[in-house]
Amino acid sequence: MRTHTGNDVSAVPPGGGSPTASATASAGASATASVGERRCALLALSLGVFCIQLDAFGLSLALARIGRDLDAGGPGPQWVISAYLLSTGTLMLGAGRLGDLFGRRRLLVTGLVLFGAASLVCALAATLPLLVGARVAQGAGAAMIMPVGLSLLTNLYPGHLRGRATGWALGIGGVATACGPFIGGALTDAVSWRAVFWLNVPLAAIGAVCASRSAESHDADASRTVDWRGLLTVTAALAALGVLIDRGPALPRPALCVGALVVTGLLALFVRYERAAPRPLVRLTLFRNGPYVALTLAGAAANTATVMFLLVVPLTLQGRWALPVASAGLAFLAPALAMAVTGPLAGRVPTRAAVPLMTACLGAGALGLGSLPVASSLTAYLTIATACGAALGIANALALIATQAVITPERAGEASGVTKTALTLAAGLGVGLTGAITERADGASTGATHDAVLRTTAVGCGGVCLLMGVWWGLGAWRAGAGGGTGPGARPGAGPEAGARPKAGSRPEADSRPEAGTRPEPRAGSGP
Repeated sequence: MRTHTGNDVSAVPPGGGSPTASATASAGASATASVGERRCALLALSLGVFCIQLDAFGLSLALARIGRDLDAGGPGPQWVISAYLLSTGTLMLGAGRLGDLFGRRRLLVTGLVLFGAASLVCALAATLPLLVGARVAQGAGAAMIMPVGLSLLTNLYPGHLRGRATGWALGIGGVATACGPFIGGALTDAVSWRAVFWLNVPLAAIGAVCASRSAESHDADASRTVDWRGLLTVTAALAALGVLIDRGPALPRPALCVGALVVTGLLALFVRYERAAPRPLVRLTLFRNGPYVALTLAGAAANTATVMFLLVVPLTLQGRWALPVASAGLAFLAPALAMAVTGPLAGRVPTRAAVPLMTACLGAGALGLGSLPVASSLTAYLTIATACGAALGIANALALIATQAVITPERAGEASGVTKTALTLAAGLGVGLTGAITERADGASTGATHDAVLRTTAVGCGGVCLLMGVWWGLGAWRAGAGGGTGPGARPGAGPEAGARPKAGSRPEADSRPEAGTRPEPRAGSGP
């Protein structure tokens, strides 16, 4: 298979080369990938995302059966889900950058093979410790598949097709996200909870074969030296933070304070290491990229709201509206499909429109979540839920698609690793908040508790929407006053972007692209 490389446009190449030339080299790398190689990468990521999301949401209704089959009671079965989410969220950041360094296709194949093998062990597990251990391995495979697969698509597809390709992959994963609880419940009732894991094995195998037939891609300018101090420090910090999010409501307050101090100390140590490292795991200049940071934080808020939406709405259909499980599943198909089809639609959004559209989606999501508790009929409830699902689906897809559009392709794995880590931890936060609100609703009916969860989520979503709107509005006002581009545009897209310095002169410092960003791709035809 061919290997595609590129030069990092976030820094001037050695010898005083031109950043523009580096960007051209990167664009040329994506142009040399054949249609077949691109489609193989897209299919591999789509299958991987489907399996990852199915295993994240498909076992929530099977925990009681797992406990009975494996003679495990108490909080033990909950670790089947917690271990998977903690492993995935902890390892994504490092896996994304390792793909940039050692080959994105190589790590994608490794992740799919590991995920499939761990799924086989899960399907055959006879004890809870073995099942939980295999779920940790599954999470490690998932941590490689998501950020590395996204960065592979970013580097193999030309600029005008990247968003659409990523949107299709996320749309397929959205089906598993929205329908996972019902797919898992149906398989558990009809066959066994083990069938959920058996389903992963052939899908992961097909994905690994497809990934092996795609083109290789890595950051050609980067040394193959790994920032081990940074990797180990941030992994420990994320692991501690994940445990706090997952088990926080059950921990005593002194333990929570100690855990928060440990996380803060590890993160401070990580920042110190990255500032001093000659080849850091994460370039801190990435966090100076305003659109990237804004889209990542807004995506984390949208993902938290999505998880709470997926947990509460199906239960409300069975509780407040008294639908049987099968009927509730059928009724929830409309919101689920609305959430799934938004991935391809989000892929067509221009980069300049990403921030304002994200803001609008958060506002629409907040309005929908706040309106659900006061819906007067089942038809009105499902209509609002469908619109809300579409808004949250677009916001989640934009968080992954648009953040890849405002960074350099060569460090796409690093950026997608940061984004996916934030989104995964946000999903855990959503589960934890739902449990905390439920536990504090002393004496309240189940319906009132669900309404409280939705209203709390609406307030949080609306608050982030307001902050995004203020930030975007101020950026647009400053850009208008200074004659520049708005906050949603990439650096280098302004009127002077194409100007060349005079012979013998040196470009001004401000003319260089901001670290972690890349120029606007040319418009082109659809896939």
